[in-house]
Amino acid sequence: MTSGFLSLAKAMLKGFVRDRAALFFTVLFPLMFLVLFGGLFKDQGSARVEVLAVGQVALFDQVPVDVRAQLDRVFEITSVDDLDAALRSVRDGDVAAVVEQHGDRVVAHYSAADAVRAGTVRSVLDSLIERANLAAAGVTPRFGLELTQVEDRSMTTIQYMTPGLLGWAIATGATFAAAATLVTWRQKRLLRRLRLAPIGTSSIVGARVLVSLGVALVQTAIFIGVASLPYFGLRLADSWWMAIPLVLLGTLAFLSIGLLAGAIAKTQEAANVMVNLVVLPMAFLSGSFFPLDNAPGWLRTVAQIFPLRHLNTAMLDVLVRGKGPASVLPQMALLAGFAVVLSAIAVRAFRWDDV
Repeated sequence: MTSGFLSLAKAMLKGFVRDRAALFFTVLFPLMFLVLFGGLFKDQGSARVEVLAVGQVALFDQVPVDVRAQLDRVFEITSVDDLDAALRSVRDGDVAAVVEQHGDRVVAHYSAADAVRAGTVRSVLDSLIERANLAAAGVTPRFGLELTQVEDRSMTTIQYMTPGLLGWAIATGATFAAAATLVTWRQKRLLRRLRLAPIGTSSIVGARVLVSLGVALVQTAIFIGVASLPYFGLRLADSWWMAIPLVLLGTLAFLSIGLLAGAIAKTQEAANVMVNLVVLPMAFLSGSFFPLDNAPGWLRTVAQIFPLRHLNTAMLDVLVRGKGPASVLPQMALLAGFAVVLSAIAVRAFRWDDV
């Protein structure tokens, strides 16, 4: 049984390595997006952003009515009293910045993991302070701006792009591989031969899972390796190693989607269409290509049903935001539950041949 399992796994791995199209779309194609997005889309504009004002911030309170109206088009300002809770909101990506004022000193706490919104905050605050200083012309400037980053100052744009694009790469590789294997083997009558061979169904499925997990780990190593090059400058958080179990669970979740598509589809073309209709919209709606901070509330709510959304969020937390291992346990449980439920459905729909 063990020798049959290993032989199947070896055959599947050789088939994957020899298939240049599979190698390209599983590894190189997602990596191209990482390089392009990381190198080109660093300074995008942003819509209205949420800012927390801790205590009394005279810089906001004393602006003229017309200026305040313009300010409200850019900022959604909420007054709070708890500075520590406000800073956690910035670290978690819930708000763009926290602003507090001590006398003539204005302090803005921002997140470099969201360079777009941080740039918007800085630009607006610079403008407000310049206006206040001009109003006090002839005397020593009254206001001064101090910017403090809530994470390590080495953070760059690539750090919040890498997790989302890596999640999409894992989803694409796992779903397409599982669906293509089932349909191709069924069409070539390989499944029927394996059924008659002294090899259990568990060995067939286990070999496919083993190969997919190995490919996903290689994808992860390549993504992190490329993003860590000096040109991009990725800096990993202390709990980066939690990305490994997340990748494995995410692969199992998306394998279950591929298995279901492969069980239902009668041709490889049909399987590819099914997988594309699921994975590509999911990638856009899960924040793999761009953040969902400015998306409508209903869209952010709908995104919570997608396993890729939870994988992306958890990867961002442990790779970038510096959260501990326990913080991603809920997402890991969701991914595992999704894999179990969908795999059970795929087993019921499974067919050994087209007849």
